[in-house]
Amino acid sequence: MEMAVTLNNVVKRFGDFTAVDHVSLGIRKGEMFGILGPNGAGKTTIINMLLGLIKITSGNIHILGYDAKSQMAEAKKHIGMMTQETIVEAELTGRENLEMYANLYHIPKDEIQSKVDEALKEVDLYDFRDRRAGMYSGGMQRRLNVAKAMIHNPDILILDEPTVGLDIQNRVSMWNHIKRLNEKGVTIIMTTQYLEEADELCDRIAIIDHGRIKAIGTTSELKRLVGNGRILEIIAEKDDIDDIREIFEKDFGMKTVLEGDRIRGEIEEGKLNMLSKMLAQMDKRKLKVHSVSMHLPDLNDVFMKLTGSALRDTTGEMSSPRSIMWRR
Repeated sequence: MEMAVTLNNVVKRFGDFTAVDHVSLGIRKGEMFGILGPNGAGKTTIINMLLGLIKITSGNIHILGYDAKSQMAEAKKHIGMMTQETIVEAELTGRENLEMYANLYHIPKDEIQSKVDEALKEVDLYDFRDRRAGMYSGGMQRRLNVAKAMIHNPDILILDEPTVGLDIQNRVSMWNHIKRLNEKGVTIIMTTQYLEEADELCDRIAIIDHGRIKAIGTTSELKRLVGNGRILEIIAEKDDIDDIREIFEKDFGMKTVLEGDRIRGEIEEGKLNMLSKMLAQMDKRKLKVHSVSMHLPDLNDVFMKLTGSALRDTTGEMSSPRSIMWRR
């Protein structure tokens, strides 16, 4: 399948700090590709390199066949970008916001009105086109940002944390808009910290941590990395956690991950009867357990297996891509 974007052995260093460490991946045309990882993992740095906002230290990137080092100006004509930050001109109407962006993208004047109307309809803002954007709700402003990113009909749309700060209703609404764009053939590259978002939207996902790709695949392929068993999670009194972990590891040979008052481990397929024995041991030692649950592996379990921790809030990466306009 033809590739929209390829990264080959890409490295980005800031002084002594390596933000992206020999990353190679290919994103297919028409694909919805997710980059999943915690803050500081290297996601935004990769996006900044795809946008030409920062220079590659070594390796190479190609975007629709254009070399990002020598042909970035041409590549930018085919890319739309929505940043984490919601950026609207509050005193302008929704229509005027898009007209301004259309002019900045040098869209021919006789095409601007039709493109603005089409974009407003795409994000369900046409009926609010003459209302000042500052009066829009947070979800409406995020949708207006999508419309701005798409006003020049790019082949590739980059979404950096597209639903950050939205409530669940607006998040699901945004998912539907993103799906419709992808169904029209737009290649979408998105970063996210929301596991359910990546699971719901993405054809394939790259899990990145500390600047390195840990795994790439469909959600089904990634989940198989955990195994065919069940994930056991126990919440208990903090004073009893170490004793419960000892039962898991020493008595039953189970590898565990500890998160505060939670212990997680995998029970292999065919050994699910172990649970009753484990509970009996805990009861015998009078250990206080608040809840016990089992589930099939999900993306959080994959992430924990590959990185040793859940998605965490870290620092050290560059801020989100700057809001810029690209000239045709």
